[in-house]
Amino acid sequence: MSKLDQLRGSMRHAHLAADATILDQLRRDAYISKTDRAQTHLRAVGLVNAIRATGNPGLMEVFLAEYGLSTDEGVALMCLAEALLRVPDAQTMDELIDDKITPSAWNEHLGKSSSSLVNASTWALMLTGKVLQEGQGIAALLRGAVKRLGEPVIRTAVGQAMREMGRQFMLGEAALTAADAARNFDEYAASIRALAPLCTSGDIRENPGISIKLSAIHPRYEFPQRGRVMAELVPRVLNLAQLTAGVGMGLNIDAEEADRLDLSLDVIQAVLSDASLAGWDGFGVVVQAYGKRAEPVIDWLCQLAQNLDRRIMVRLVKGAYWDTEIKQSQIEGLDGFPVFSQKEATDISYICCAKKLLGMSGRIYPQFATHNAHTVAAVLEMAGDKQAFEFQRLHGMGEALHDLVMAGEATRCRIYAPVGTHRDLLAYLVRRLLENGANSSFVNQIVSKSVSAEEICADPFAALEASDNVVRGVIHPTQLFGKIRDNSKGWDLTDPVQTGEINEIRGAFQNETWSVGPLLAGTSAGGDVEEIRNPANPADVVGQVTLASRDDATTALANAALWNESLAQRAAVLRKASDLFEANTGELFAVLCREAGKTADDAVSELREAVDFLRYYAGEGERLSGAAPRGVIACISPWNFPLAIFTGQIAAALAAGNAVLAKPAEPTPIISHIATRLLHQAGVPRTALQLLPGAGPVIGEAITSDAQINGVCFTGSTATAQLINRTMSQHLAPDAPLIAETGGI
Repeated sequence: MSKLDQLRGSMRHAHLAADATILDQLRRDAYISKTDRAQTHLRAVGLVNAIRATGNPGLMEVFLAEYGLSTDEGVALMCLAEALLRVPDAQTMDELIDDKITPSAWNEHLGKSSSSLVNASTWALMLTGKVLQEGQGIAALLRGAVKRLGEPVIRTAVGQAMREMGRQFMLGEAALTAADAARNFDEYAASIRALAPLCTSGDIRENPGISIKLSAIHPRYEFPQRGRVMAELVPRVLNLAQLTAGVGMGLNIDAEEADRLDLSLDVIQAVLSDASLAGWDGFGVVVQAYGKRAEPVIDWLCQLAQNLDRRIMVRLVKGAYWDTEIKQSQIEGLDGFPVFSQKEATDISYICCAKKLLGMSGRIYPQFATHNAHTVAAVLEMAGDKQAFEFQRLHGMGEALHDLVMAGEATRCRIYAPVGTHRDLLAYLVRRLLENGANSSFVNQIVSKSVSAEEICADPFAALEASDNVVRGVIHPTQLFGKIRDNSKGWDLTDPVQTGEINEIRGAFQNETWSVGPLLAGTSAGGDVEEIRNPANPADVVGQVTLASRDDATTALANAALWNESLAQRAAVLRKASDLFEANTGELFAVLCREAGKTADDAVSELREAVDFLRYYAGEGERLSGAAPRGVIACISPWNFPLAIFTGQIAAALAAGNAVLAKPAEPTPIISHIATRLLHQAGVPRTALQLLPGAGPVIGEAITSDAQINGVCFTGSTATAQLINRTMSQHLAPDAPLIAETGGI
């Protein structure tokens, strides 16, 4: 195995590792002494005091101090600004402004800001809020007229304000179509040509550069599409790299979400390895310090540069998608987070990675992007040659800090300036505001008189040690529902390690054929036998099913019995079934893909939903004290969710102690057979759960028209639901419920 492959392995191992494990490794690899930490603190305090003494920290800092995410008004503005991108018409925009502006206490901010622009904006927002809240009766009629006059004014004002803010901040957001990608590519190329006349120095550090997002120039920039990405995206990136190299300019591959990192490195390696780029030191990569893979990624980049005898740029940032990464991991039920859970951990990671980069100057040109005085001070303390690296800041932010540092330390500072239209830039601007709008943000705190310089510049190592490295305030994905229930196990389909595991456990069933049929409490009479083929590959015979007959339905009804165990016992069995579902992931994934034509992503979601149903209804069932079961419930499930809805209907009925006759969709009897088998294995009595795979006109009609049926759960077409409703009205008791989900409603 090559050194590069070993480093990629280390990177993948760190993907969802515990915070403490990664931090221990970082602190071992880039030791920062207590003396150095103390010196960094003193230097940072001096910088903060100097910034405050200037009286002009910057418009963005002033805005966030007044309207940070700690205020309802700040949150309203963030929501409003971002939502305006998706509002299709003026009326909807006016209603949105009414909703966001009216409840807010704008008067509390009036005159409080040191910026006249911020104060003027507050005055306009306050007046609008008051106008929208005016009286009743005749006043209400006037209010309607005023709203027609007032809200367009505010719509214009808010739009203009966001344009003005956007002017301070090109970042192409992700392309959704091939046309988007082609347009973004052309705009990148045009930007390179426009900047070319400014590249007048033989030193690439002195020339302007451009940053590109890979997702902006390919509409399917995602791990499952790796083959297509490597064939189509690599030539595009190489083309842009050749353009920039030809004029002596730098090109930076910008950061993406964590699920694209592994794929990004594949693209980077393929592009940088092209012989046409030999001798060009302007290729750059952004590394996000909040990611747990940051250190091995830096090691990998350095090794790649050494293998290719190149020198590359590494732009170290803290990270731009923290809230999204945390929430996505929770939603997907992963075993951990790809980013650190605590801000102090990210700060430590940044400092340790910075020290590592400073030691790689032979192959790496470090670029430190930060607006944080403590982070800047740490870099200055660790650096020897002040010309061996550069700082970077966003246009409109951190001006005072970096002006002081350049004047005092003769360091370089590159301004990262997004360019584009208002619509293109607003999402980017809001992301910057969200990043820096929290109470703990340096940009937010710098103008706050209530926070001392010493507090702002607190040592992150000491802060984390004081908390005993305990993660607080962030719910682990596996514990998303707390004590209510365990979250279903998720799979990261962007991680080569986990996709490899899925392929291995699913592969054991790739050539399996299943023979299934009715699962009754009595003896099945049997019926016709049908072959089941893979809808995505008709040559793949998945198995065969013996269809239930009308006699089988009669037998099932005769043997059906309530599940008379206690609420706690029933709940325990359903939870055991959920564990068995997860223990048989390989078989279920294989059948979902082969019998139902599911993609891997759909199969993961389907299994997780089925597991969640079992655990949810187990918990709900325990709350049914004193409630009597209805009796025998017919459950008829659809083809498009053959495991999830099949399981959900059954679990709900069983949790309440009912007996269930389950009729699966005709195309997917194997999936339902495996699920029923596992429920029986967990302890559900055969008399309480019987499976009747068969045709709708035979089995469906039989179990919705017999007076022994006490209720029906159905998911499918509206026409079928109406037929069932008419049939039930003619044959079942008047109080027998029909629970129907038709057309997703």
